[in-house]
Amino acid sequence: MADEMQNGQEFLESDDFRRNAAIIITEMLNVSNNTPENTTELMDEILHSIFFLGTINKPAYTPEQILGDKFAELKALYPNPFDCYFSQLPRRSPFSCVLDMIVRLRGHENEEDIKATLQELILYLREDAQSEQKCLFSSVICISQADQGTVKHYGVSMSTSNKDARGIMVAVSCCHEWDEYVAGAVMTYFPNRKKNKRKDKTEIDGTIKLPRSVMCRAFSLLNGEEMLPCKSCATLFSLETTENQVWPYGNCAEPECLSNLFKNEAQVKDKVNLQKPESWTAKDKEIAKKMVLTSLKNSLKKVKFNQGMVLYTPQQA
Repeated sequence: MADEMQNGQEFLESDDFRRNAAIIITEMLNVSNNTPENTTELMDEILHSIFFLGTINKPAYTPEQILGDKFAELKALYPNPFDCYFSQLPRRSPFSCVLDMIVRLRGHENEEDIKATLQELILYLREDAQSEQKCLFSSVICISQADQGTVKHYGVSMSTSNKDARGIMVAVSCCHEWDEYVAGAVMTYFPNRKKNKRKDKTEIDGTIKLPRSVMCRAFSLLNGEEMLPCKSCATLFSLETTENQVWPYGNCAEPECLSNLFKNEAQVKDKVNLQKPESWTAKDKEIAKKMVLTSLKNSLKKVKFNQGMVLYTPQQA
């Protein structure tokens, strides 16, 4: 996976970031124009997220370099991302915004259409890419339901292109975006892939156990095949798997997907159980969040983003 290459060096030698950013923005404008719902907020959010990742990329890209002759038009329509991308943090990585846009276009129930539309976009993004690695798109989608026949909820893996960007977005998601149960499970192991500990060296544990009725399935957006949960997700959410692969905690599609399920299905969230309640007290949550915020500060310092940790609020219609 692209997220696993060392420091993203292969990607940094290519111009795929600018190319893919321009394609995604153009495609999302087209989808926005064909979607009955108002999508101003999503367009605003994806522009800010891409511009932020562009400014911390190596080499860095400005909105004008990304947009070319569309710069003036889009700045007039969505001024806030242009003013805030270098001073405020995005809440989500770009392909999460793409997913939301496609779900609005196709409808929550049309799982196959949603997957096919995303796969078509990814095929386009990879077609003339200079690198084999993924850039600004997700490789996995996850679909969850409270039970058979209920509303489907979606999530995608992090669409970041290197370790630093991924660490920033996972940390922001844990502290500000994901449901508390999902965030707690990820924060158990983030940022060091080992269980975080109290000062007395005892482990904290916010991992959860899903209700038996919950359905959670993942699919590759590169070849369409269904995928077993990785060992990391199995540990975090008590998902059954025979996989031994351990991907970085929070990188997969399951956290976003389950977070969306819990946020929208209160009756499901009420049935979620902590795997070790005695190891996830209010104090433990505070300890874990402090560790994540420290990691976020360090990651921002590393990419020379020195503007603090204010989160961006997308413009609404």
